[in-house]
Amino acid sequence: MVPNILEIDGSYGEGGGQILRTAVALAAYTGTPCVIKDIRKGRPNPGLRAQHLAGLQALAQMCHAEVEGLHLGSQKVIFKPGEIREGDLTIDVGTAGAIGLVLQTLLLPGIKSQPSIHLTVAGGTDVPWAPTAGYVKEVLFPVLARMGYSGTIAIHERGYFPAGGGRVSVQLKQPSLSPLELLERGEVVMIRGLSHASTVLQQRGVAERQREAAIEKLKTCPFSYDITVHYENTTSPGSGVDLWVLTENSILGANTLGARGRRAEEVGEQAAFIVLKQIDSRAALDEWMGDQILPFLAVTGGQSAVSVPRITNHLRTNLWVITQFLSVTYRIAEEKERAIVEINPLS
Repeated sequence: MVPNILEIDGSYGEGGGQILRTAVALAAYTGTPCVIKDIRKGRPNPGLRAQHLAGLQALAQMCHAEVEGLHLGSQKVIFKPGEIREGDLTIDVGTAGAIGLVLQTLLLPGIKSQPSIHLTVAGGTDVPWAPTAGYVKEVLFPVLARMGYSGTIAIHERGYFPAGGGRVSVQLKQPSLSPLELLERGEVVMIRGLSHASTVLQQRGVAERQREAAIEKLKTCPFSYDITVHYENTTSPGSGVDLWVLTENSILGANTLGARGRRAEEVGEQAAFIVLKQIDSRAALDEWMGDQILPFLAVTGGQSAVSVPRITNHLRTNLWVITQFLSVTYRIAEEKERAIVEINPLS
């Protein structure tokens, strides 16, 4: 083992790629060399996949890191970060690997670039089990902005599974992050959304059918809503619905993707059902934002507290990774409809 290097167990907790993404992001942000072992050990296809590899390669460029184990299927990575600098980075996942997951590796260390950094990322904008590019744009960045985070994303081309072919550009500026107390979301102002699909599905009215099914479900709630329809040429045919809830103090999000054999009406109805579930929890953040925001809260140096619908395995695992790199403690209080997560710096 390399001396003076932090060792991270990649099989801890839920044992997925989130451990790797959070670990190397915090390693780059704090300048801490680390080794991640047993990466995705419990998965059917363990080790690095395309999106993990692309994120690591980009982060290594961003912070001029020395990296060992940088190949597909690798279950051990040694990451020694250098100085984070400004500039432009172009990242091509090469498949429908999720752009949203690649960005999880880059968004935290990217804010240390002086004065800014510009990313162009090609891959999957809307793929299963990952934040969509729409979620990053309409939910993640606006919530992080409440802490002073400065990031924007433009979706130039949409990419569905399996071929991907999507392209986004991201601009990150060095901000001054502040602790966040977000326990009460306030009243719901409006539900907005986008029903999107490939142009090859336009003749069947897939995006319109998704929209109408979502609206039919949303009619059961007392809130106003506005869902637009969008078609575009894509490498692989696909569709989806992104919904986001504007509230007095926060933004909640949800999405559902189309799939072969899945009716458009089911996609729209499911998206609406999921977003209404987030509203019903009375939490200030949705369940996916719960674990994504934690590394940003942890580096502020102050006390933060947020409410989430439930404590997921991803959230617990992310808290564990954070405490390996930073001198913080955390407290979880589970209530009837929601849970509170507090992060405190060690005195």
